Amino acid sequence: MNPKIIVLDDDPTGSQTVHSCLLLTRWDVATLKTALADAAPLFFVLTNTRGMDAARAAAVTREVCVNLEAALADCAVPVLFVSRSDSTLRGHYPVETDVMNEVLGPFDATLLTPAFFEGGRVTRDGTHYLIVDGKLVPTHATEFARDSVFGYTTSHLPDYVAEKTAGRVAAADVARLTLADLRTGHADAWLAALENNDVGAVDGESPDDYRIFAEAVLKAAATGKRLLFRSAASLLTALAKLPAQPVAAEAFASLVHDGRPGAVIVGSHVAKTTAQLTQLLKKRGVIGLPLDVARLPAGRAAVVDELAASIAHAHAQGLTPVIFTSRTELQFASTAERLAFGEAVSDTLMDVVKRLPSTLGFLISKGGITSNDVLSTGLELPASRVLGQILPGVTVVQTPPDHRLPRLPVVIFPGNVGGDGALAEAWRRLTGAAAAAKLAA
Repeated sequence: MNPKIIVLDDDPTGSQTVHSCLLLTRWDVATLKTALADAAPLFFVLTNTRGMDAARAAAVTREVCVNLEAALADCAVPVLFVSRSDSTLRGHYPVETDVMNEVLGPFDATLLTPAFFEGGRVTRDGTHYLIVDGKLVPTHATEFARDSVFGYTTSHLPDYVAEKTAGRVAAADVARLTLADLRTGHADAWLAALENNDVGAVDGESPDDYRIFAEAVLKAAATGKRLLFRSAASLLTALAKLPAQPVAAEAFASLVHDGRPGAVIVGSHVAKTTAQLTQLLKKRGVIGLPLDVARLPAGRAAVVDELAASIAHAHAQGLTPVIFTSRTELQFASTAERLAFGEAVSDTLMDVVKRLPSTLGFLISKGGITSNDVLSTGLELPASRVLGQILPGVTVVQTPPDHRLPRLPVVIFPGNVGGDGALAEAWRRLTGAAAAAKLAA
């Protein structure tokens, strides 16, 4: 019997390589039991902890784990636990895996599997890379490593572990599964040797590498090996063994009622998002509506009123409003102040989402934390089901028929995924090829 894969996702983008599974924004015991009984081989609990400070992230993770322990008390199905986080190594590591080990453990090992092939992230010789213009760039040499909350100085995973654990785990003590060992059939023996919550780092350059590794993991789990993963999205595809996506990427336009225009919400500030936003705003049929973050938090009510009126007017004209936060990232005296202001910005965007027109055709949410808030707060969805991907690494879910915005296709678009034209391409696919051709710039 294959295990049920339970994913604690620190933003909602971990489902970007799978389909047909549930995304939970609530984690009471009853909701967790429903997900455990669901036919899909995995489900996601959207904790949104990447938008929190470490203490709050630990508290939320603990609450989820305690409830999971209760939900699993009478569950006969074996399980695998995954702490899903960013493929560019940002996130509360080891805070979240420490809590999971304390409450749900003990585990034989915690394994780092950060490769995300669909987004051009690979791990070779223990070092994690981002593929940029066909070249391997160590992630510590990218903007992601300079994140003011989750920054780091090395992308060599053993050294990264030592840095993030403040030396509690020495680099020399991190077990490595190299590409050579993986491809020559040594994964089984490597996993068997792990014990007492060893920390391991796994190479991977292609989906086939993770397929081989996943087969070894499932065999090890069947013999009682208890493994915890700190992972990006690609490993989940291999572990879940899902069939082909049921909805073709070009077919999502069929879910848009009567070809109605949609809306786009952009919260992410990374350079990739700004480049994508620039390309989208060049399209005919799109109108940009900036949210001036300098007016927050004091001017929140007025900002929401103005944006809601502008959105309604644009929608009535058959246009797609693109609501985006001003692109200049403000400076703050502390991480706590930055996170608090980020919450104020997100709260404002969610007030806007709550006032979107009831005849909206689709919604695209750009940015991981923004997308989590769209699902949990803006749309108030306790759970949603993944339909598949409209672009590589870009997930689509749909609201239920009894929702205020019934059967609305919602695109969860990570901030750091896709080329410069990707956001415009997602809009084109939802608008429909024929309609988009008439509107093309």
